[in-house]
Amino acid sequence: MKSVIQKTPFLFVLIITIACNNGKQSTKTGTTNTDEMKVMIPAQTCYTGYLMKDTILLKVERFPNVVTGVLEYRFYEKDRSKGELDGKIYGDTLVANYTFSSEGKKSIRQVAFLLKNDLAIEGFGEMEDRNGKMIFKNLNEIKFDGILTLHKTNCN
Repeated sequence: MKSVIQKTPFLFVLIITIACNNGKQSTKTGTTNTDEMKVMIPAQTCYTGYLMKDTILLKVERFPNVVTGVLEYRFYEKDRSKGELDGKIYGDTLVANYTFSSEGKKSIRQVAFLLKNDLAIEGFGEMEDRNGKMIFKNLNEIKFDGILTLHKTNCN
């Protein structure tokens, strides 16, 4: 073996180089990218509002490109409606689809909230039925008049 290495140093260097390169390649393919392993934890904000004897609860979870959450209307001596939000924030305004159940029926309605300081002010405007979903006719005409104002609360 010693005589082979002495006679062909080029072959010996080539074998070592190939062996080292193969080891590096297997190491690279064996590692994981930590960016792929990150879990997104949304920023949560909760709001509560009262209108006479009715209570409204809003929980907003902000991700980089989307907002999800829960919205619940607890109407005094009437059926409640509770459901999920899925939408986006445009400046300081949340516009979302509210998928909820009320009186045993599943419905979808667009909602809008002006998120300002520690308040969430629900917006109202003319709506229309589009493919079984109630949406605002014109988002630019939504009125945030403060009739239904929710205050920031603890999310517990």
